[in-house]
Amino acid sequence: MSAVQNHIKQARAPLGGNAAAMAANVGAAERSAGPPQASSVPEGLTSAAPSLPAQAWTDGRAAASRSGTSSALHEVKSVGALVTSNYYQFKPFNLGRWIVWGLFALLLIVSPLLFTSSLSHTMLSQMGVAIIVCLSYNMLLGQGGMLSFGHAVYSGLGSFLAIHALNLIVKGHWPIPVSLVPIVGGLAAALFAVLLGYVTTKKASTTFAMITLGIGELVAAMSLMFPEFFGGEGGISSNRVTGSAPLGITFGPQIQLYYLIAFYTFVCTGLMFAFTRTPLGRMLNAVRDNPERVAFVGYDTQKVRYIAFIIAGFFAGISGGLAALNFEIVTSEVVGAARSGAYLLFVFLGGATFFFGPIIGAILMVLAFVLLAEFTQAWLLYLGLIFLFMVMYAPGGIASLIMMNLRVATFGKLKQLWVSYLALAVTALIVLIGAAAMIEMTYHLQLNAALGDELRFMGATLNAKGLNSWFGAGLVMLTGLGLFEVSRRQFVKEWGEIQEYIEKEIKRRELL
Repeated sequence: MSAVQNHIKQARAPLGGNAAAMAANVGAAERSAGPPQASSVPEGLTSAAPSLPAQAWTDGRAAASRSGTSSALHEVKSVGALVTSNYYQFKPFNLGRWIVWGLFALLLIVSPLLFTSSLSHTMLSQMGVAIIVCLSYNMLLGQGGMLSFGHAVYSGLGSFLAIHALNLIVKGHWPIPVSLVPIVGGLAAALFAVLLGYVTTKKASTTFAMITLGIGELVAAMSLMFPEFFGGEGGISSNRVTGSAPLGITFGPQIQLYYLIAFYTFVCTGLMFAFTRTPLGRMLNAVRDNPERVAFVGYDTQKVRYIAFIIAGFFAGISGGLAALNFEIVTSEVVGAARSGAYLLFVFLGGATFFFGPIIGAILMVLAFVLLAEFTQAWLLYLGLIFLFMVMYAPGGIASLIMMNLRVATFGKLKQLWVSYLALAVTALIVLIGAAAMIEMTYHLQLNAALGDELRFMGATLNAKGLNSWFGAGLVMLTGLGLFEVSRRQFVKEWGEIQEYIEKEIKRRELL
């Protein structure tokens, strides 16, 4: 082997003299040495380069015996690189992943300590529940390409079964701790997913979406038809402060319940992320991208969708069980189409193509339902406008915007865009102010006409029936739209130039 290595070192050195002779010398050395023998790999170690197969060795000798061209020498050098790089190392330790998950756990722990009001604890609890259900929905939409209009069926049925289980615990008929009630909801939802998912996943694409919509409407109608199980319009209530209290934990105070929700959130998030790295998760991506090819190589695409559907239903049921503990009441609203639509909307806003996108969407959902609804009666209209804006200008969601800018930042070009980003933000704010003024005046005329014609908006007094107020609001909005379009075109130009630079830089680095 030493003769082979010496000749390969010569091949790597600058060529001097006859290149064909040098290639012939390498070929002769290879013939005298013979193919390298595969060595055993110690347990716990992984080879940094695979052992050289006999066919590759033969190809290398054939290349060396050809004319002394640079391409032949390149092939010999490639063979030599495989021979000389036969060393072993431990699998790399993914420090970045540990840091991300550690920061996520730390954030869950310290959040209620930083935001100490009861409203903050309630919102944080709702965010934890929403993160689980949005991630479970993204297993269908983002990873499997299954657009579902009935995901609330499984989170809602999980809530109903969990509240029934809690009532059994209160009556002493079921001796399990309250902390396991969400598991009951998850198992119940998984059972319903087994029953309903077999029919649902028979088809894909638009047909799948229509089937889920029909099942969702069916369950929503049944919630009012069977009051014995669903509780009718009043729903079913219970009390989570029951059973034993280990270490004095009764889940009465909101902060105690928050940490239970945070624990489930961290574990479920980790499990759903691990699912994306399994062969089933990879195959689910393949079914999303090219189901015909997956079926051609022998996989049952319906079975892949069916198993993923059951897993998504299980995690949705866990979120429903946590919601039942949090609110201590479950009504027919939790299985309605509006709840399923909210999951779809906010997963899309967060970014369905990235794992962390639904987490962003879940946080936005709670902020919209709790805070935005307190500020204005037209919060659903604002939400629709935001959704429309994202579809037009950022169809990948907020997560895609973050990742695209991280890519630009890695090449040191993000600082060139801060002026354009500032211009876009300011002009978008001007558009929002003008549109919001007209929306608030419209709502005031329709809902608060008895309070007079005037209303306060952002510190200014507007007359809902005055021409000046309407003209001023329209002028502000149109001016903002014009400036926004100018800023957008300038941004698109700069963004295109930066992307061209990045592509050239990537190609340059590949040639090194």
